[in-house]
Amino acid sequence: MDLTSLVNELRSFSFEKEWFEFKENWLQPAQLGEYISAISNSAAMLGRDHGYFVWGVSDNEGHELVGTDFDPDCEVSHEPLKHYLARQLEPSVDFDFFEGEVGGKRIVVLRIGCARIAPTAFNGNRFIRIGSSKENLRRYPQREAALFGVISHGVPTLENQPAERQDLTFGQLLMYYAAKGVKLNPETFEVNLGLRMSDGRYNMLAQLLSDDSGMPLRVAIFSGRDKASDLYSVREFGHQCLLYSLDEVLRYGDVLNIMQADEHDRVVERKDVPLFDEEAFREATVNSFVHNAWVDGNEPMVTVFSDRIEILSRGTLPPRQTMRGFFAGESIPVNKKLSEIFLQLHISEKTGRGVPKIVERCGRSSFEFREASIVVTIPFTRVKRRPSEDKGNPVQEEPRNARAELCERILEAMREDPGITKPLLASRLDASKSGIDRAIASLKSSERLERVGSNKAGYWHVIEK
Repeated sequence: MDLTSLVNELRSFSFEKEWFEFKENWLQPAQLGEYISAISNSAAMLGRDHGYFVWGVSDNEGHELVGTDFDPDCEVSHEPLKHYLARQLEPSVDFDFFEGEVGGKRIVVLRIGCARIAPTAFNGNRFIRIGSSKENLRRYPQREAALFGVISHGVPTLENQPAERQDLTFGQLLMYYAAKGVKLNPETFEVNLGLRMSDGRYNMLAQLLSDDSGMPLRVAIFSGRDKASDLYSVREFGHQCLLYSLDEVLRYGDVLNIMQADEHDRVVERKDVPLFDEEAFREATVNSFVHNAWVDGNEPMVTVFSDRIEILSRGTLPPRQTMRGFFAGESIPVNKKLSEIFLQLHISEKTGRGVPKIVERCGRSSFEFREASIVVTIPFTRVKRRPSEDKGNPVQEEPRNARAELCERILEAMREDPGITKPLLASRLDASKSGIDRAIASLKSSERLERVGSNKAGYWHVIEK
C-alpha cells in the first residue's frame, strides 16, 4: 500500500467520510473494535473494498499531519491488541496495520475490509457510520435492511433497482433519439438500453428515461447572495424524460446568461461580456445529471444567486475515483449505463475534459465536496459602469487604502487557491475586473506576487516578505 498517496487522498476531503476516521494518539480498545465494525459495514454500503482508521492526522477541518505515538503492537490486559480485536469480530473481517512516515510525521493506518458475508459485529453488536458518527445499527432498521441487501445483491444502481411504477411509456425517448439521427427499434430498445431488470421489471433507469420520470427538477433564483434573501423565481423542468429536462435546463441557462456591453477601453466596437461562462455551466450541469445519485430518490439542484450559480449533484465520488483522478479528468461514472447513453447521444464525451475545463474557467475552488453532495459554483462577471466615464471625465483612481485592502484580500484568496482565476476573484471580492487587474499589477510591481507558468495552466505564487 502506498501510504503517502492514501493518506494525502483521505486528507483532501473536507469532511471525514463514513469509510474513514482520523485520530491522533487515541486508543480505547473496545471503541476501536466498534469503529472497525462501523467502517467495515459502511464501506460495504458504499461499494468500497476497504475502509480506514488513521492515527497521526488531526480530525479538525485542516486535517494536518501531526504524527502519532500509537503502537499497533500494544497489549490489552496482557493480550495483543490485534488478537483482542480479531477475537471479537464476527464474522471474521480482514484488517491490517501499516505504519510509516508521511510528510516527516509517523502515521499508522488500519485498513479494514468491507463486510462481505454478513454485517460485521464487534462483541455481538453491529455498528454503522452516520456521517462521521459511529452508531449502533439496531437503531436504524432501514439501514440495516439496506446493508443486508447490499451484501446479498450488491450496491444499488439504476440498473438493479426497480422503478417506482411499472406502467411506463417511452414516446419522448424515441423522439429524442430520432432527433439525434438515431432510430431505436421499438421491439428491442428496452433490452438494448438496459431498461429492464433480470426479472423483467422496469428499473430506475427506465423510469428516468420514461415520459414521466417522477423527478421534479427545479431552478431557483434568489435576489441576494444567500437563501435568506427573497426568492425571485422557481422554474420546474422535471416530470418528463430526463433527456428533455436536461435540454430545458441548459436552454434556461442561455436565457439567464445575459450579454453585457463593456465600454471600457473601447476603440471602435464595444465588447459583449456574458454574465457567466457558458461552457463551464454546460459541463457542470451535464455532470450533475449523469453523476447524480438518482437511486437515493433525489435530483440535482440549480440555484441562482445575485453573484453566482450553484449546481448541486447528490452523492459523492464513486468508490474507485480518487480526488487527484477527478481533477485530472479521469472520469469514473456513478451511473454507468446512463453515462453510456449520454455518450451515444453526444451529450457528453469520453475525453474527460469536463472537470478540467471548469477548473480552467472558474478555478479548482469552484468545487465544494460536502458530506452527501458535490457543488460547482459558476461566478458572475458583472460589467460595472463608473460615473466618471458617463460624464466623459478621466477615470478616477480608487483611494489608496481601498486598493491596499483589495490587494491584501487578493493575496489571501491566492494563498488558499493558487489556481484561482480573475473572474472568480472579481466575483468573490465584489470588485470590478479592471480593479482586480490594477491590484494584481500593483502586487507584481511591488514583488509581492508572481505568475508561475502560463495564463492558462499556471498558478499564483504569493511572495512572503
